[in-house]
Amino acid sequence: MSITVLRIGHRPERDHRITTHVALVSRAFGADSISIWERDEKIKKSLDSVVKRWGGNFSVLFETYKQAFKKFDGVSVHLTMYGMPFEDKIDEIKDLVFNQKKDLMIVVGAEKVPKEIYELANYNLSVTNQPHSEISALALFLDRLNSGEEIKKEFNNAKLKIIPSEKGKNIIAE
Repeated sequence: MSITVLRIGHRPERDHRITTHVALVSRAFGADSISIWERDEKIKKSLDSVVKRWGGNFSVLFETYKQAFKKFDGVSVHLTMYGMPFEDKIDEIKDLVFNQKKDLMIVVGAEKVPKEIYELANYNLSVTNQPHSEISALALFLDRLNSGEEIKKEFNNAKLKIIPSEKGKNIIAE
């Protein structure tokens, strides 16, 4: 079972920082990879550096949504403010992913999402039906999917590790 995030609509000249944050949230909250439909080597280099320092096995791929859907065999969830409330379906998705061991693809957009995505996705779900950030929607969805356990996750091969501290920064470098 693997979790990938499909970032559609990435425009390198405009969305570099937001897509990087989508990737960072994906990694930190339990996804194994991100697929971005527009090649942006700066994002890949940045994320590869994060993985090298902070651990884990997160990967960055470049492919269109059509390529991603064509090769994907699992459950696809499109996060959109126009969808059904995600809390109504989260238990069903947990069962498919964790009990039935289905791969999960979470689709988040940048610019206007092609209408075809609404047909291709198994689920069109909203975190809220109000305008919001795809970063926050992704974080909330992954948090509920993992029942908050991803917050405690230890990343293998980490060269840096934060020791929680009430004041200041406490980082161990290995």
